[in-house]
Amino acid sequence: MTEPKEVNLFELSDLRTPWCIYVVVTLRIAEHIAAGIDHIDGLASAAGCDADVLQRVLDHLVGKGVFVEPASGRFSLNRPARELMEPGAHLAYDLEGLGGRFAGAWSTLLSYVRTGQPAYANVFGRPFWEDLAAHPELSAQFDDLIGPDGHGAPEPQFELNGGWQAVHTLVDVGGGTGAMLAEILRIRPGLRGILVDQPATVARSAGIFQAAGVTDRVTTAGQSFFDPLPPGADLYLLRGILNDWPDREVIAILKCCAEAARPSGRVVILKGVMPDGAPKELSIEGILLGGKQRSQAEMAALARAAGMEVVRSGQQANGYFVVECRPV
Repeated sequence: MTEPKEVNLFELSDLRTPWCIYVVVTLRIAEHIAAGIDHIDGLASAAGCDADVLQRVLDHLVGKGVFVEPASGRFSLNRPARELMEPGAHLAYDLEGLGGRFAGAWSTLLSYVRTGQPAYANVFGRPFWEDLAAHPELSAQFDDLIGPDGHGAPEPQFELNGGWQAVHTLVDVGGGTGAMLAEILRIRPGLRGILVDQPATVARSAGIFQAAGVTDRVTTAGQSFFDPLPPGADLYLLRGILNDWPDREVIAILKCCAEAARPSGRVVILKGVMPDGAPKELSIEGILLGGKQRSQAEMAALARAAGMEVVRSGQQANGYFVVECRPV
């Protein structure tokens, strides 16, 4: 049996490297280097910061394999440094945007552990969703995060119990700007769709549907998914939604889906569920909102509380863990 690698607690707890990454992304240092500014004085001038401190930050990152310093005080890009210019990195690490909210939220972990309740408002003055509503630029960044740049390209190929033949109308509940729904409709020409999300979010979906060539088969409903949903569809999709909420709110969302799906519709949950017995993950959803990944048994119990039964549950070939429910 191989001996486990010895754990270095100092390396695990050292905050310098992640904070240096956040800072260089916020200051767009990689972009300045890509534009031809490679000396520390020019970089500091372009970024509006102190040259001595910036060099210390970059020297630290060079030692960690991010950036290259071919000559003293001159920096160039390597593969990890180029990744800092990607849209996903901007969303995740820019301290003046959503990434800064996420970074600051981790400072509330002690309170979250002690109470089981998110303490985001203690740092930012409002609960997370209210904070987004008060800052439209953050809300737009969050919409981008739940789109392809943040969560990967939408994967529309997932199996249903009995196949897709009986599905003619699909409601994507909390579907953001419609990237997933557009792909589902694109590969299934006989299907019609309804996108449900907040008004400002669905208002940004038109270009996505047009690019996919599905505009004539989709409508939008700008509303909360805690309000009654468009009724009578064959399938109600919840992709990466329930893991953002505590149990009480999850039951409320599922009840809205169940009521709209009656008598013969189905509710499908993608993401946020894991096999029974799997290690429990500490996620940013918990820190921000009190949400969490749930086991199959936990999700089945919430579905029952919402008036549904699970008819299929398990990992599929595309990586999705899919839970399919019917109202009872």
